[in-house]
Amino acid sequence: MMMSTAASVVAAPIAYPETQRGLEVEARHGLSVPDPYRWLEADVRTDANVAKWVDTQNTVTMGYLAGLPKRETIRQRLTELYNYERFGIPRVRSGVQFFTRNSGLQNQAVLYVQAPGAEPRVLIDPNPWAKDGATALAEWQPSEDGKLLVYAVQDGGTDWRTLKLRDVATGQDLPDVIEWVKSSAIAWKKDGSGFYYSRFPEQAGPKYLGVSLNQKLYFHKLGTPQSADQLIFEMPEHPKRGHFGQVTDDGRWLVIITAEGTDDRYEVRIADIAKSEKPRALVTGLDHDWSLAGSKGDTLYFRTNKDAPKGRIIAMNAITAAIRQIVPEGAATLNGASLLGNRLVAETLEDAKSVVRLYEMDGKPVGVVPLPGIGTAGGFESSDDGKTYFAFSSFATPGLIWRYDAASNEAEVVRQAKVAFNPADYTVSQVFYPSKDGTRVPMFVAHRKDLDVSKPHPTLLYAYGGFNISSTPGFSVSRLVWMEMGGVFAMANIRGGGEYGKAWHDGGRLLNKQNVFDDFIAAGEALVKQGTTTPQQLAIQGGSNGGLLVGAVTNQRPDLFAAALPAVGVMDMLRYANWTAGRYWVDDYGDVTKPEFFRYNLGFSPYHNVKGGKDYPAILVTTADTDDRVVPGHSFKYAAALQAAPIGDKPHLIRIETRAGHGSGKPTDKIIAEAADLWAFAGYWTGLTK
Repeated sequence: MMMSTAASVVAAPIAYPETQRGLEVEARHGLSVPDPYRWLEADVRTDANVAKWVDTQNTVTMGYLAGLPKRETIRQRLTELYNYERFGIPRVRSGVQFFTRNSGLQNQAVLYVQAPGAEPRVLIDPNPWAKDGATALAEWQPSEDGKLLVYAVQDGGTDWRTLKLRDVATGQDLPDVIEWVKSSAIAWKKDGSGFYYSRFPEQAGPKYLGVSLNQKLYFHKLGTPQSADQLIFEMPEHPKRGHFGQVTDDGRWLVIITAEGTDDRYEVRIADIAKSEKPRALVTGLDHDWSLAGSKGDTLYFRTNKDAPKGRIIAMNAITAAIRQIVPEGAATLNGASLLGNRLVAETLEDAKSVVRLYEMDGKPVGVVPLPGIGTAGGFESSDDGKTYFAFSSFATPGLIWRYDAASNEAEVVRQAKVAFNPADYTVSQVFYPSKDGTRVPMFVAHRKDLDVSKPHPTLLYAYGGFNISSTPGFSVSRLVWMEMGGVFAMANIRGGGEYGKAWHDGGRLLNKQNVFDDFIAAGEALVKQGTTTPQQLAIQGGSNGGLLVGAVTNQRPDLFAAALPAVGVMDMLRYANWTAGRYWVDDYGDVTKPEFFRYNLGFSPYHNVKGGKDYPAILVTTADTDDRVVPGHSFKYAAALQAAPIGDKPHLIRIETRAGHGSGKPTDKIIAEAADLWAFAGYWTGLTK
């Protein structure tokens, strides 16, 4: 019997493009580590050889993906489900409400403004900015009187931003334009005369590869050129440190937060704005988290992990820096805090699920903010009148926008997405499993209620495991489609994240990084042991640090997985600090200029540990040409190593998106196309779509 054309394409051996091998080595600490594909680190936008390699790889990959069964069906269903109205959390200034809305399939969300008693109107629509939809509205901040708006333009997914100003009443831009902004907060002066922002010096070298150093805090006065902006704070003696400004709700204090890496370890400085005071130190030493929750007069309220690994809320005197405790450390992890009128809201995680608690100003517990179930709540912007908004979502619950009143502890839904499926058809549970060293690790498992759980099913296992970032239940159209097709979705809350505070993070970073991989492998083993899936039906997925995770565990346990989907991953653990934001990551990955970290990282680096002689799962690497956070050279080198190694006949492909970056700002049509390719690929190799 003759196979169909699609089946023939999938079954045929893949003729990978030949990738030139060089003789370069990474020589440090008495070791010389081969790095044959170093030439692929060059910028694809300016290097003809790398551009040619990308084109040939994409040609092979897209040809293979086109032959996968049900790819078009999946794309159509993704398109149907993405076509729903969704909203961002509103921000209110002097009664004027600002919020984002996507009508469904718009490539970029549109910013609306709504004055009291009026209908919403479009303030900024970024969709016409680029023919391919890849220029996005990024960060934005209204002035305190609601009359002006600073907004950031993000082109092609880059982390670089251009700041512009818009008159809210007329919808017209002012002449002010600010460049060389990255990783910046925007903080308006209360009188609306200007705003504080952070920027890097103009780069002479490659914009998308150069290391980011010497960030400075500036004040921009409206109607003046950027060259006239006032330098507020810098630390030239510490070029790796970055600084961002916040203005307290009453407009009195400028609070400057200084950091060096990705850890929540900050110094805090303060200046009385009205007195044009020079910043003075409140907290020195990059030792602890200090996140501003609000202020009243001379009292600043912070969330901190000083003497409280899971976090507490303290009050600090802005004059003397004296501290008194308001809300002590509890059993749950404190993720955020905000001051709402005369009460404090504490956003906590209890076994990776949101629980939001309410307190009086003296720390007396008042109650729990009403939430509709297992999920993730976020928002709670501080306000003088105690009223605010928050969002709630779960695996099968699209984002609901709630209005909240701290005085009465009452919440009501004000905007609700209407989607083409029934959330009641799905179920979410939480299980716990032991890792290799006996550590108890939580995992969410979601699927259709009518799924016959007495037998195994194709399962997609996701995790992140780093940088104190917690993986919590949230809505994703693409994951819903996976479950709708009959697959199981699992999210493991492995070490390295922030689910259980500082100890959980510390347990999965630096010389403890292997714990992250062990936790993830144990999650896969637990799903197999409990009968949810089999190694022949198990796919794994992760992005960024999660891409590193997927690459590392694929090398360590290729027998456990049928398919692997590493996205925008940190794949070269010896040279990661050489580009853009990489130097920040030493907090989690260690400084490879020190021999102990060089040797340790070499032991798990995905690029360096692709070993022949074992059959690997099917692998689809994804990255983008404008990713200037985890530069695409990481994925290019890793894919080349996979294709050169004798690791079996399953496909080992790379999909390289154009005019896209690390993820933010990606247009809806590109999101849908990529998700369709991922699910067609993983679905085929786990048996979901065969």
